[in-house]
Amino acid sequence: MSYIVDILLIAVGAALINNFVLYYFVGICPFIGVSRKVDMAFGMGCAVTFVISIAAFLSWTITTYILKPGAPLSKWMAGLFVAPEVAASIDLTILCYIVYIFAISSSVQFVEMYVRKFFPPLYKSFGVFLPLITTNCAILFACLTIMSNVAGVDNPADAWDLGRSLTLAVFGGIGFTIAIVIMAGIREEMELCDIPKPLEGAAITFVVAGILALAFMGFTGVDSGLKKALTPETSETVQVQVIQTKLGVADSG
Repeated sequence: MSYIVDILLIAVGAALINNFVLYYFVGICPFIGVSRKVDMAFGMGCAVTFVISIAAFLSWTITTYILKPGAPLSKWMAGLFVAPEVAASIDLTILCYIVYIFAISSSVQFVEMYVRKFFPPLYKSFGVFLPLITTNCAILFACLTIMSNVAGVDNPADAWDLGRSLTLAVFGGIGFTIAIVIMAGIREEMELCDIPKPLEGAAITFVVAGILALAFMGFTGVDSGLKKALTPETSETVQVQVIQTKLGVADSG
């Protein structure tokens, strides 16, 4: 039950509460550049979600089996040259940026070939923005978040498994899609509005993005409410509450 609750909290947090774009302000380049039309924004959101899912799978696998201290593959390879106790302490997380960028770029290349083969109109509409997914910092941010929850925990039992990592990636991509589609719908409507000249273009877009970020702040606290509703109270908690109630009655008497 606790695992399902963790998955649900990660999903809600990544999609709404801690939205990559509107909370952490990562992935702003495609968010501004490809949010002129709803159909193009939705296609970009789907492409980012697909890429971020593949990159998360690759980053979790590489971090778990190669990069983190005591990873089995790096430990085995280092054990061929150094003492076992030294091999067990080797930490390769310093290479995470290089490794993750390679993983992201290869994922983007795969998506680009797939879209060009099966969806030529969508590929032409993306133009230069599809290769620019490689530089989308939201994807790198997701990979680094996964690494911090795999290799950066004090208790190995708290390390994220593949399910939690993929949940963060998929719902982070869904949150990106929600944000960019909402922005595209607003920008389509703004084309019919009389916008003051100094605010035309990127200026009014950033103003709207700030208002959207404020709106998404309304989801703050949803995760704690869900956790409280879905997590059953233990017998110890109930006993403490009973004791506190009795003490309160005794004090009032």
